[in-house]
Amino acid sequence: MSELAVYHEEPLTALMVKAQVNLIQEVMAVVMKNGDHYGIIPGCGDKPTLLKPGAEKLCSTFRMAPDPVIEDLGDFDTARYRVTCRMLSQQAGSFLGAGVGECSSNEEKYRWKKAVCDEEWDETPDGRRNVWKRGKGGKGYQVKQVRTNPADVANTVLKMAKKRALIDAVLTITAASDIFAQDLEDEPGAVVEQTAKPEKKITKPQLNRLFAIAGTKGIDEDAIRDNLAAKMDYTGSLKDLPRSLYERVVEGLEKMPDKVEEPSPEAQVEAQFEDENE
Repeated sequence: MSELAVYHEEPLTALMVKAQVNLIQEVMAVVMKNGDHYGIIPGCGDKPTLLKPGAEKLCSTFRMAPDPVIEDLGDFDTARYRVTCRMLSQQAGSFLGAGVGECSSNEEKYRWKKAVCDEEWDETPDGRRNVWKRGKGGKGYQVKQVRTNPADVANTVLKMAKKRALIDAVLTITAASDIFAQDLEDEPGAVVEQTAKPEKKITKPQLNRLFAIAGTKGIDEDAIRDNLAAKMDYTGSLKDLPRSLYERVVEGLEKMPDKVEEPSPEAQVEAQFEDENE
């Protein structure tokens, strides 16, 4: 691996550009994994998207050091950050370029959370509560939601802005915005790219198993969706969840302790009565 060259007024030759493209594709084929470092985002076309772990691999490949600059644009009711990811040469310390990313708690996936109980929803002012509807033909369901406290998601929002800026910087500096759609040429010694194909979606039994495991841990559907959005950059429907993400979610849930069921009020009274009469 060689450091990304910094050219001032000297233009890159066609061979240099070709070598850089080939190096990125070789790293994709040998080091990166579909679903972990890049992947198809449902509803966003068939072109693979670079994910944060993949961006970090390209930083390592070209010896680029991210230097994020954070702007706090929030107010009393909103957590909002804009991050400029300056990219420096690890060896020379020279400036290579930058990318920009922004995130806000007003984005739909951070704006609402499921009401803990009907009382919480009833006591929340009209402008700060929402009914999330899903499904058609009378087969759907509704979820009562209330506005999220910005402080509860501030760190997640900041990390999302930082991630977006990092990926933007890597794609811009390495000119890799379309790299996933290109093929390595047939030439001696070239590593053939393992073309990313759309992953198979989970089956209905797998989705039911996911909900069953989550239920034993006290995790609801909203929490699963929030976790997928924040940690795996997935905001699609759970029924369209790629199998690789499904396996990671299930593995994480299985490591969590089971939910401890609280005894009902009737059981508590009965237990107290028995203790008093012993």
